[in-house]
Amino acid sequence: MLDFLIQMIGTRPIEITAVLCGLANVILIVRRSIWNYPFGFLVVILYALIFFEYQLYSDALLQVYFFFIQIYGLWNWLRHRQDDGRIVVEVLTLRERAIYGAVTVAGWATLATLMGRYTDASFPWWDGAIAALSVLAQFLLSRRKLENWVLWIAVDVLAIGLFWIKGLQPTAALYGVFLVLATMGLLQWLRAWREQRPL
Repeated sequence: MLDFLIQMIGTRPIEITAVLCGLANVILIVRRSIWNYPFGFLVVILYALIFFEYQLYSDALLQVYFFFIQIYGLWNWLRHRQDDGRIVVEVLTLRERAIYGAVTVAGWATLATLMGRYTDASFPWWDGAIAALSVLAQFLLSRRKLENWVLWIAVDVLAIGLFWIKGLQPTAALYGVFLVLATMGLLQWLRAWREQRPL
């Protein structure tokens, strides 16, 4: 058990800090707490540095996007809170799902093609899929949409495999924890959404 914890947290200070901040961030998101944002800003800065070092350029670029979309998310969450301080959960329409899905597939194909052709990126299609799904998931999270958790579950499954192959075992283990938390988030946000609906 101790070996697993050491493997998950890692030995490099930057990765240990990123893992701990990432866990705090997701736990607070699952709880629909606005206090997730300070940890979120730290996570994206640290992982931008880590991913760039490991030549996962799509993931490194993704952290820049995460930084700016979190500013929007913080603003949006502050404006849509319940009396207890937790945010109000919403769902997408069928039309929104179709549009966002089409844009995400197009973005994935474009990003993976560019990364594969013009950089020395490792696994550009796999990495690109993680990036494209993460962009949409984070956008939906900032808009308080329930479906963000379904996308995060897909991202976590893909990321676990990629990071393990790249030798980032602590980060892969962290994404295993994120997978559990994303599943919990989906269930908790679904319950909150049902409770918010008028009878």
